[in-house]
Amino acid sequence: MSLITETNQQYYAGAQTIIVQAGQSQFNFGFNTDMKLVNYNPSAVDYPLNNFKIYTNLTGASGSWIEFTPESDNWIPYTLSDNTITIASDTGATLNAGTYLTVQLKSQSGGRYGNEDAYGDTVEKNYNSYSYIKISDIINNFQLAYIGDGKLIPSAKRTDVIFHAKRALQELSYDTLKAVNSQELSVPISLSIPIPQDYVNLVSLSRIDSQGVKHPIYPTELSGRAYDVPIQDGAGIPIQDNQGENLNGTSQINKRWDNNDLKNRKELYDYWVGLGYQNGDWPQGWGWQGQQYGLDTELANINGYYLMDYKNGKISFSNNLVDSLIMLEYISDGLAYDHDMKVPKLAEEAVYAYILHAIIASKINQPEYIVQRLKKEKSAKIRNAKIRLSNIKPTEIINTFRGKSKWIKH
Repeated sequence: MSLITETNQQYYAGAQTIIVQAGQSQFNFGFNTDMKLVNYNPSAVDYPLNNFKIYTNLTGASGSWIEFTPESDNWIPYTLSDNTITIASDTGATLNAGTYLTVQLKSQSGGRYGNEDAYGDTVEKNYNSYSYIKISDIINNFQLAYIGDGKLIPSAKRTDVIFHAKRALQELSYDTLKAVNSQELSVPISLSIPIPQDYVNLVSLSRIDSQGVKHPIYPTELSGRAYDVPIQDGAGIPIQDNQGENLNGTSQINKRWDNNDLKNRKELYDYWVGLGYQNGDWPQGWGWQGQQYGLDTELANINGYYLMDYKNGKISFSNNLVDSLIMLEYISDGLAYDHDMKVPKLAEEAVYAYILHAIIASKINQPEYIVQRLKKEKSAKIRNAKIRLSNIKPTEIINTFRGKSKWIKH
């Protein structure tokens, strides 16, 4: 049995057509995407929240599709369950045999069948889905292949398998799976942006210039964030309120960081250019070129700096980045959203090995040699998954090293 169940029309256009048979009232649509019906009545305010529309055509010819609604079809209501549409037969109204019935997945903006404006994220989220396996399928497969009589795990609760499968997805997401998310943000006048909801760890921050090119922004130890700012008396002792808690004031450290003069680095660069510094070459006769000693490489960055404020859940920037367009790349744990709960097929075996070792290691009276063998297998399969997912191409490596044979002049 083949693993691909969607047709090309379903995968690329997000549509499926069924020719109505005589007396037919149920229509199953084999989308990998779950269809969502909020209200079948187009006059209802929540009708646009459906993620699909239905169209009918008597001939199947292009340009003659009509949206199927209870108003246009003598009030034929319908229901949805497991991607199966059932037209209410108790009304006595049915579709004529030979009618072409098409379901079109859509974004909330809608659109007519055949109009690509109707596709939207509903269809595009399905692209490249074949290279992944859902975590629910991994759990089912593990129970079938690894649990039962005559197998290494005679019995195990499904809840235990689910727990360890989620833990495997979390652990592998940090450094093995391609679980890097990104956001395009603009630095506001407050110079702080909230950390994303599904954030676990930072990958990189970059400023995007007018050409769309990334310029790295680096963290800095120049300053820090003061979480508590107690008000002090003349002797330096914090003052308390009526509840016995310290009174807090406004952080001067944060204020000075927000008002720093790092913007002058750009002004100094413009000054150098005005004097003739172009592309690393000073005008002829400048005797002091190349004589800048003691440069702190941590601070040698004209793109600005950022500070992570984990307690307040924010990222703060130097003021030369105000109104700048930035790209925030970060790691999530793969469990935040349903569409993230999937594993690349190249790492599927590593997940099975992780679950197997975790379940055996958590049981009492297990031979230690079995636990250690499963631990080594888990490590080996995770290492193989990292190599596979690194997607190293020999031609790219060769291309990178092509210039390494050039003589470097001193």
